[in-house]
Amino acid sequence: MASRIRLVLTLHNHQPVGNFDGVFEEAFQDSYAPFLKTLDEFPGIRFSLHTSGSLLEWLVTAHPEYIDLLRQMVQRGQVEIIGGAFYEPILPNIPRRDRVGQIQSYSDYLQQLFGQTIRGMWIPERVWEQSLTAEIRAAGIEYTVLDDYHFKCAGMRSEELTGYYLTEDEGSLLGIFPGSERLRYTIPFRPPQETIDYLREVAEQTPNAVVVFGDDGEKFGTWPGTKKHVYEDGWLRSFLETLTLHSDWINVTTLGDAVDEVPPLGRVYLPDASYREMTEWVLPTQAQQEFTGLTHREDINDEWRKLIQFTRGGFWRNFRTKYPESNEMYSRMSEISKRVSEAAHEANSADTEDIVREARGHLYRAQCNCSYWHGAFGGLYLPHLRNAVYKHLITADTALEALTHDDERWVSVTAEDFNLDARTEVRLASDRMLAYLAPATGGHMYELDIRACNVNLLATLNRRSEAYHDRVREAGENQGGHDENDAVSIHDLVRFKQPDLHQRLQYDYWPRKSLVDHFMTPGLKLEEFQAGDGALGDFVEGQYQASTRESDSRVDAVLTRTGRVGKHTVRVTKTVSMATDWGGNIRVRYELEDLPRGLQIQFGVEFNFASIPGGADDRYYYDGIGQQLGTADSTLAIDSKRLGLVDEWQGLDVALELSRDAHIWAMPIQTVSQSESGFELVHQNCSVVPHWQFEVPGDGRWTVEMTLSIDTSMAKARELATLSAEAGS
Repeated sequence: MASRIRLVLTLHNHQPVGNFDGVFEEAFQDSYAPFLKTLDEFPGIRFSLHTSGSLLEWLVTAHPEYIDLLRQMVQRGQVEIIGGAFYEPILPNIPRRDRVGQIQSYSDYLQQLFGQTIRGMWIPERVWEQSLTAEIRAAGIEYTVLDDYHFKCAGMRSEELTGYYLTEDEGSLLGIFPGSERLRYTIPFRPPQETIDYLREVAEQTPNAVVVFGDDGEKFGTWPGTKKHVYEDGWLRSFLETLTLHSDWINVTTLGDAVDEVPPLGRVYLPDASYREMTEWVLPTQAQQEFTGLTHREDINDEWRKLIQFTRGGFWRNFRTKYPESNEMYSRMSEISKRVSEAAHEANSADTEDIVREARGHLYRAQCNCSYWHGAFGGLYLPHLRNAVYKHLITADTALEALTHDDERWVSVTAEDFNLDARTEVRLASDRMLAYLAPATGGHMYELDIRACNVNLLATLNRRSEAYHDRVREAGENQGGHDENDAVSIHDLVRFKQPDLHQRLQYDYWPRKSLVDHFMTPGLKLEEFQAGDGALGDFVEGQYQASTRESDSRVDAVLTRTGRVGKHTVRVTKTVSMATDWGGNIRVRYELEDLPRGLQIQFGVEFNFASIPGGADDRYYYDGIGQQLGTADSTLAIDSKRLGLVDEWQGLDVALELSRDAHIWAMPIQTVSQSESGFELVHQNCSVVPHWQFEVPGDGRWTVEMTLSIDTSMAKARELATLSAEAGS
């Protein structure tokens, strides 16, 4: 018989803020409920369970019977509740004050709900930086679990990872367990006996060992093919029966009991890391291809296996450089966090404290990690998750504005470095909307918040090359992939959710924002523009100079650039304005000067509108006489002074009105990305490009005025109807 060994099963259940209710429900039915019910039949199998706050709040409302069962299992000592940051943020991705606040507030919530003192926590996506130690301890946490990969990056060998270690920062001590990567791949994808054989091998080599499995609960039913494999084919029941059969030498226990019963193996300081796959995903595309190609090619080389533990991929924070859209959310979140902190410090009444508490709750929800990165999960590529981040940030912003603006109608303009690029941006704000302009990068409008709907119409995402696109091309050409009933790790999955995705790969050459200025070859056709052809000049991403004007009723941002169009020097001035008496309108005036007289010029201004899904009948374009032109994923080429876009579900009507007749292109921007269930085509935003071809007049000047009109009356009417119905009931 092997020596006794402790096996700690640590499950992490999570659904992101903003995910569809149907996804929550499906995951509950496929994973969370059957897993807990099955474990309830094996009271001798103890485990540690972490549930993210976004999921737990949903469970409390949607399935209180689940909470009741879990509470019973806690009370009989079968389950240890593991805490964490309330809404599952990547800890290094949020300010220090919010790290401690989120952890403390979630521990309080869990203790009140389950009556158990919270001692341990789950590190979201196992993204670790050593300085987190003191903050985690300050929040009242004693221990956590990371991957054995983190420890191996510190030079430790597998045989040294059969227990837990202490780490330290500023005199604070924290226990850290290494989670076994081998178990992450055998559970639940391999026969139970493989896990038993591995545990026997460890037990024979290391007396009194502790081995930790720490991974996603969605592996047990939600990941492709696992529902049939884990429950219908009986893997989980067989696994639990096998553990029970070997209970004379395998003690299935919890993190807390392991800490109480086993001394630490020593002290360790871990380098900045996350789980192994994450360090690959954060690398730039070419570096990622080279790194993963090398590791897969050399995997059979024994010397390489020894070397690889000293070699790792990238640093998590570089998702904010790989994807500028992630940095935009991060910068906006950081701005709101600072304002919440300042408002809390200045709060001098119960009403003010309530407003600050409300804003902080929305801030915490907006810090949920899933929208800020991308790997084998959709994350950043899923518009509804990005929209959820902005929804909570805009709601928090509006609540905070109520503390400083007494007037019903107001406007303001501010210039500072809002997106943390060491250059100045301009913020135009009113009681109805909020716009951010980036003079240093094309004078683009990169965020446009509509307060009535809590929507950022510029939560766009560029189409860019990803390392896994090579797999898309290969699978598309070979018509290959996995059978949908196969239970495989999502890291190995190749499955198309739509046909011919390899033919839909296309990449953008400039940011898909608004007020993107295009000088184009005269006669350029839509399909050529879509392919990125025909560009003239250096205005698309060139640097503009900015100045601002402000009165009580109107604010202006004046952006000017002198640049090249072919061999000619041209001056462009665009003035972006808001006023208290314009309702939900933004006015933009373009003045082109020093144009070469008599020359044919084609000039266009690109707008992009996110948060409006494609392919739905209640999201559509309409023309100047109100005639519907097609759903939001349509490709259009029309002559008009007006083009509108309606989202009836959100109650949002966006119209672009022009002072000159224009030819208008409209096209969908769609990405090919990977998710838990396979590769998919995702509608990101609608691109609208009014453009004009004209002969330059004698004075070398040309002007056009545009009004971007935002009508939220449908949303307001729906809100009033809901309130009336609630009052009546």
